[in-house]
Amino acid sequence: MIFSSRKDIVFIVLAGFFITNAVVAELIGSKLIALGPFFGKGPFIMSIGIIPWPVVFIATDIINEYFGTKGVRKLSLLTAGLISYTFILLLFATRVHAAPISASVNDNQFNAVFGQSMWIIVGSIIAFLTSQFVDVFIFWLLRDKTGGKMMWLRSTGSTVVSQLVDTFVVLGIAFWLPGKMSTGIFFNTALTDYSIKLIIAILLTPVIYVVHHAIDRYLGVETSHHIIKQSAEQSLHHKVEE
Repeated sequence: MIFSSRKDIVFIVLAGFFITNAVVAELIGSKLIALGPFFGKGPFIMSIGIIPWPVVFIATDIINEYFGTKGVRKLSLLTAGLISYTFILLLFATRVHAAPISASVNDNQFNAVFGQSMWIIVGSIIAFLTSQFVDVFIFWLLRDKTGGKMMWLRSTGSTVVSQLVDTFVVLGIAFWLPGKMSTGIFFNTALTDYSIKLIIAILLTPVIYVVHHAIDRYLGVETSHHIIKQSAEQSLHHKVEE
């Protein structure tokens, strides 16, 4: 077997969900969807790209629990690198002209979907890394204060703060700073996107317990608790050193 232990396999699976949802969220983010009337002011518009992000933050919390701050930070940096690599490939693809036979997907159609501006790319990467580091900090702060109890609190609490940072940073850099969005629209859009992210994250809170239970059964309860204890000791020690 390539992996030396079940713990390695757990990390690979969690990392797979983490990276896949982060990259897919970037790729589908340009599509806007309408959720219906909103207080009589027309359709409730949001980017479909915000839907995978709560999954990313849930994966962050699970990885935090079993692999600590170092595990999350290394994976976050790797994911940021892979997102950058994805955009480089897309940039190359948009510069290559479609063949005449590619009538169903011509250059204009392809570029309209994948030709995101540099501001959006920069904003996405900065927002992702900033929110991940904030998530880690809040997670371990709450875990320390509660003595490792109330998993829902540290998970939801870290997500509430980190997604607020993520939403405002990405929209601020991608649209508000370059003048593509007025201050009023910026705040309205950010609050709307954040509210949807928060609702999804809260609804997915039971998933954390299900995944936690599945990992405990897969690793063995005793082994699982030992890994969590070791992760907490290393992360809290690292937090004190900082």
